[in-house]
Amino acid sequence: MSYEIIEKLKKEIAGFEDTAGWEEVGEVIEVADGILKLSGLRDAVSQEILMVETSKGEVAALALNLEEETMGALVLGSYEGISSGDKVRRTKRVLSLRVGEELLGRVIDPLGNPLDGQGPIFSDAASGVSFTLERSAPSVVERESVNTPLHTGIKAIDAMTPIGRGQRELIIGDRQTGKTAIALDVIINQKKESNRPVCIYVAIGQKEAKIARLIETLKEQGAMEYSIVVCASASTPAAFWYLAPFAGSSVGEYFRDNGKDAVVIYDDLSKHASAYRQISLLLRRPPGREAYPGDIFYLHSRLLERAAKLSKARGGGSLTALPIIETQLGDVTAYVPTNVISITDGQIYLEADLFNQGVRPAINVGLSVSRVGSSAQTKAMKKVAGKLRLALAQFRELQSFVQFASDVDEATKKRIQHGRVITEILKQVDLTPVPFERQVVLFYATLNGYFDALGEEALRGVEAAFMEYIEKLHEEDILQPIRDTRALDDAVEANLKEVIEKFVDGYK
Repeated sequence: MSYEIIEKLKKEIAGFEDTAGWEEVGEVIEVADGILKLSGLRDAVSQEILMVETSKGEVAALALNLEEETMGALVLGSYEGISSGDKVRRTKRVLSLRVGEELLGRVIDPLGNPLDGQGPIFSDAASGVSFTLERSAPSVVERESVNTPLHTGIKAIDAMTPIGRGQRELIIGDRQTGKTAIALDVIINQKKESNRPVCIYVAIGQKEAKIARLIETLKEQGAMEYSIVVCASASTPAAFWYLAPFAGSSVGEYFRDNGKDAVVIYDDLSKHASAYRQISLLLRRPPGREAYPGDIFYLHSRLLERAAKLSKARGGGSLTALPIIETQLGDVTAYVPTNVISITDGQIYLEADLFNQGVRPAINVGLSVSRVGSSAQTKAMKKVAGKLRLALAQFRELQSFVQFASDVDEATKKRIQHGRVITEILKQVDLTPVPFERQVVLFYATLNGYFDALGEEALRGVEAAFMEYIEKLHEEDILQPIRDTRALDDAVEANLKEVIEKFVDGYK
């Protein structure tokens, strides 16, 4: 019996190979609110994933503070099972997630795990590419000036504050003023675009019910097939809120670097800044203005600078960033809003007063601006909408002046009526984006005064009636040429004038 045991042992030992090696191991000194203080691990690098060995299994943590004797790390998940004295080892891997075409139509967390219950995203280990969450922005040499429009389908934006592919345009306003609605319209409108960009929606600290409603809306509108949702809901730890925008940016960069266009929406960066402030204070970093850490500007600048229009040599792809910032009582001079305004290429300012007056979208034309300007517009839109902002500004000025005046001359009355017509035409219901060729036709009729003679009641229904008239009778001779050439040539313009005059005569 003992002989058989010895033979078995000999066979086991025969295949044994000694693979001795060093493994760097540290120890947890303190744990509180998802933050670990570690000793050891002298060679660990920033953003490296560390594995904490607990009684309930291994938990991942992210190295953030690299100090002389200790290290601060952020727990990626639940920290309840971690206690002081637990062993920590290095993985020698920087935080990253797998990206690829398979992500389209999926909902993921900031670490790339699926949240939609549709099973694994990548079929095998070979599919997908590993992208680090923190990546360097393209250099000036690798970039190209923004020259291709990103049509939002929102009349007020496409005409007055146009967004180009590769631009960073801030959406800013108080809560409940329609910021997410604008972002949603942008995604839905891309369905009609011939060169459709991939849309990435990053939800930071939003209620799960709100995120679920948004995903359902995207599915109903047929927009989920070219969209990706990165979700860090209100119930997740601050670590996920902090990582979510970087995860969304990495997903967008995959498509950008492959020569495609992508749009990433960060909803919203106020909560992102708040999560970073919480993490920084727990890591004992010195607080600055409004208790934010000193590098809060750098946090957002290194994120938003990753949006770019790449040169032809780099494939010509683009990543457009639409960050959202929530203001308190319209105060755009607070710390985080002014920071993000200075980083972006313009802002769309939504005003609570306009929203309450029934002007939707509640865009304040005076404070909203696009620093890319008309280079992000088609020739047709540039030709038609050039005088829109001026006409609207004059109307707002006259409106505030006239309310104190008893008698008004005829020329002023005409200008006020023209302004009222423009304001009415710019109103738009949620989830009804308007293709750019229809906008061109509508603005041509409005800005050339064809609707000015209409009364209050007739004016409310004129847009729907006019668009139906044009679509049914003049799709091929007016809308199609504008859509194909993206310009309004003399022949089409002459034809359009006749059509508008006929419509107005019949509509009265």
